Amino acid sequence: MVAGETSGDLLAAAVLGGLKHELGDPTLLQARGIGGPAMIEQGFDAWWHCEALAVRGYAEVVREYPRLRSMRTQLRDRLLQWRPEVFVGVDAPDFNLGLERSLRQSGIKVAHFIGPSIWAWRGDRIDAIRQSVDHMLLVFPFEKKIYDDAGIAATYVGHPLADAIPLQADVDGARTRLGLPSGRQIVTVMPGSRGGEITYIAPAFVRTIAWLAQRRPDLIFVVPAATERLFARLRGLLAGGALPEGIDCRLVMGHSHEAIAAADAVLVASGTATLEVALFRKPMVIAYKMAWASYQIMRRMGYLPWIGLPNILCKDWVVPEFVQAAATPEAMGAALLAQLDDPSLTASLQARFAELHDSLRCDTASRAAQALLSMREARASSR
Repeated sequence: MVAGETSGDLLAAAVLGGLKHELGDPTLLQARGIGGPAMIEQGFDAWWHCEALAVRGYAEVVREYPRLRSMRTQLRDRLLQWRPEVFVGVDAPDFNLGLERSLRQSGIKVAHFIGPSIWAWRGDRIDAIRQSVDHMLLVFPFEKKIYDDAGIAATYVGHPLADAIPLQADVDGARTRLGLPSGRQIVTVMPGSRGGEITYIAPAFVRTIAWLAQRRPDLIFVVPAATERLFARLRGLLAGGALPEGIDCRLVMGHSHEAIAAADAVLVASGTATLEVALFRKPMVIAYKMAWASYQIMRRMGYLPWIGLPNILCKDWVVPEFVQAAATPEAMGAALLAQLDDPSLTASLQARFAELHDSLRCDTASRAAQALLSMREARASSR
């Protein structure tokens, strides 16, 4: 397996758990490659940590390309020597698809979990997928027809987050675990899990906290950090003098789901976290910033008017989005206040997100594991 960044680690860990359950004996599973702490808890042997792949944007990838190319070459050589029964690339298509093509050409069966967003941008990737992947494991139901039409074997397995996140969040319990009071409004702020996101997005999010605090001094802000390194960077930003005296802003290590469950509204960077917020049925404001050169390239490749998964899946402007120069403290802060002050809007969002949750809740771990084990059996029978 190869999983990039925190969200890929969590998704892959769910599949590893499903494989162990389907096999019946955990010792029958040997899983190696690139992963993170959640995968390691499932017995995964991480040759590299998934943070090594946490790069987003063209300019950023160009800078890191020599390192990433060297790592991919080393990984390919180790996998060709080991020759696993099935290789699973988890998201990270820019890294995984080239690797998958090499492995498949050498006779190793290849699955890819979390299909690239070809329905949103870079639809030409379908040809690279056809050459690189034996079987796609899809997390959104509308994707199945795309791969069927392209002649690529695919199984809709649902989204593991929809299984992991409860249908009814324990708000009071989450606040208690985080030491938060029950009678105050709470805004959770999630600037992302990649270093580049902290560079480009986090400063604007911190200024938004300051903007909101000046207008609502009684608000409490919670900022969860995915890793110790990100915790240190965020602590430096929050302590850098951008926040007014007396503001109640709490940086926490991990506990992102508790931070979302405890919130009245969430300011979140575009990515998997937006789906998590939707599954917790919380109002949110989505924003994204990246290097100017990367944005100029990416904005010309997009097919959809939305960047956030909740809006894409609902095919509507369900929650506000602010991108690049539009992601100002005034715009994001005002949108959050509008959500905090409108109970009817919150109720409407909760109903919409409940429907979304139902459509994605499919026991993903079991479905994905069964598909992977079927690939192994087909490989064995073809020998």
